[in-house]
Amino acid sequence: MGTALITGATAGLGLEFAWQLATARHDLVLVARDAERLERVAGQLHAAAGVHVEVLPADLSVRDDVERVAERLRGTTHPVGLLVNNAGLALHQRFVGGDLQREEAAFDVMVRAVMVLSHAAAAQMTARGRGAILNVSSVAALTASGTYSAHKAWVRSFTEGLAVELAGTGVSATALCPGFVHTEFHERASLDMTAFPEVAWLHADDVVATALADVRRGVVISTPSVRYRVLSGVVRVLPRSVVRRVGSHRPGARGR
Repeated sequence: MGTALITGATAGLGLEFAWQLATARHDLVLVARDAERLERVAGQLHAAAGVHVEVLPADLSVRDDVERVAERLRGTTHPVGLLVNNAGLALHQRFVGGDLQREEAAFDVMVRAVMVLSHAAAAQMTARGRGAILNVSSVAALTASGTYSAHKAWVRSFTEGLAVELAGTGVSATALCPGFVHTEFHERASLDMTAFPEVAWLHADDVVATALADVRRGVVISTPSVRYRVLSGVVRVLPRSVVRRVGSHRPGARGR
């Protein structure tokens, strides 16, 4: 069924992507920082689904590591047919007075790495005449809540532009824009999300299933759940002054 490369593959949505793709008989290339955890997840996936699983330890805030992943995407031996740019992190801080090094690392992971890896994958895929790139954005892309929103807005806009360029090549580009998802994403960033009601939350398996179905259909903007599609529509027509006021009450980026 082909090979999929997933960044941020050992937790949250990335891990769910790995399981659903393995179940669908895709071989995998898993990218994450923790080599020990990568090996453990790879062993579980291989044992359960019988697929071939490569591990590629990499910190996507480090340029040399990003280039190693890009080289794997450019490769023609066991070529990657689906790239899932999923790696991300939440910054529990305001930009003004915040730690600039943390801001730069987040930018490198969620913007620069997405650009570099998409560039590498698109070149290899268009040469073969088939493939798909799935970049994880967020409904936060439509808001004004810290640099996380800015990063995800870039991913969304970039993916739309990439989809335009790829039209007619046999390769597609999709931006996944979920809302809040039950994963360890917020806990790892020490974000208190208890104020948000259960109705605001999505389940990772549903989000990933929707995303993969939309990739197969060539959908450019994938927004899981009717409630978040409605919310996204409302935010797009609100005056930006209102959107900015809502963002001003949030202490930092709250993730996906």
